[in-house]
Amino acid sequence: MSDQLQEILSTLKKNKMRTTLTGLSVSWGIFILIVLLGAGNGLRNGVMQNFSSRAVNRVNLWPGTTSMPHKGLKSERNLYFTEDELDFIRKEVEESRLITPRFNTSQTISYGNEYGSYQVRGVMPNYFDIEKLTIAPEEGRFINQLDINQSNKVIVLDKKVADLLFKEESPLGKYVKVGQLMFKVVGVNSKKEQWGGSNTYIPFSTAQTIFNPNRKFYQITFTVDGLVTEEENDRFNESLRALMGRRLNFNPEDQQALWVYNAQTEYVETMKIFGGITFLVTIIGILTLIAGIVGVSNIMLVSVKERTREIGIRKAIGATPTSILKTIILESIFITTVFGYIGLIMGIGLTETVNFFMEQAANAQAVSDEPQMSIFSNPTVNVGYALFATLVLIISGVIAGYLPARKAVKVKPIEAMRQE
Repeated sequence: MSDQLQEILSTLKKNKMRTTLTGLSVSWGIFILIVLLGAGNGLRNGVMQNFSSRAVNRVNLWPGTTSMPHKGLKSERNLYFTEDELDFIRKEVEESRLITPRFNTSQTISYGNEYGSYQVRGVMPNYFDIEKLTIAPEEGRFINQLDINQSNKVIVLDKKVADLLFKEESPLGKYVKVGQLMFKVVGVNSKKEQWGGSNTYIPFSTAQTIFNPNRKFYQITFTVDGLVTEEENDRFNESLRALMGRRLNFNPEDQQALWVYNAQTEYVETMKIFGGITFLVTIIGILTLIAGIVGVSNIMLVSVKERTREIGIRKAIGATPTSILKTIILESIFITTVFGYIGLIMGIGLTETVNFFMEQAANAQAVSDEPQMSIFSNPTVNVGYALFATLVLIISGVIAGYLPARKAVKVKPIEAMRQE
């Protein structure tokens, strides 16, 4: 085996240009494939990271002002929700799962000598899962059903609010003044709002009693299951508008009467786009591999043709066709394996380097109170894809070397030695 290896290395040294061209063809194909896959994964991971901040299957409803007369009712009517609409959605919208109303009010919140004006959100327990808030075990809890049933005066603070009011002191169990009433702090949310802001959360029933005596509110959020295609979401949106139109007495075609935001539709559309991107990257990757395969095949074909005379001499001095084929195939395997590995290391090295600098940049931004929108994240590649591509090139190189070599070893030694 060592003799064959020395013979292969000797042959490669004699034909440096041919070896270099073959190696570049293999390395470049693998390198470009890794970079393309990394770029596709980076885009996908970045966008998915943004989606992960909230439930992707949520639907937000906001009542508006009618712009069309309906069943004898005039236009320009201001619509609103009541708690009856919550029960209606639970019963009539089959796809609905988690649901929460949201009542917003700005209040001055103070503790000791510290105070500030913050948004107070009256919500139900499901809000925690829908908005994917983060409360560590040592940071307390979120609003629960008992708080809703008893209209407890408890409050959950965003971390930014807690840090401003309490400085280095733990807020849990302490009382803050919200408007003119005292609320007990039961939890601290450490998730940052996508678009900034400092929020606090109280039981919806408490908010209705204290801050909203007319019981009207202007947002309902709920999650849906079973809507996986764009068509299903479009049908659901139309059905929802029809249901709410009957409930609130407006024309379902009146787009200004009810504002519907279906995040699932946006998610499905985005995944459709990334499906196209993945397909495009796959096609480019395949074409790149084909280019590498063609390069290897052509060079091996020329290589064998140039060595026809050498093959004839080998046969004349007693070399068997099998040993000649074995040498040429091993040479092909050696070139594609070594240079394929080089391309693999370069591609992975580049994607990991880009990922490292991106992580450093993200860590440097962590001191900011505002979360960053991400469009590119973790552009690394599954090594299995790269190894598979390298294996394909190696097999192609073997076939490319074997076919012309097999033809060459069938030529009679005297005829082979006449070749120029």
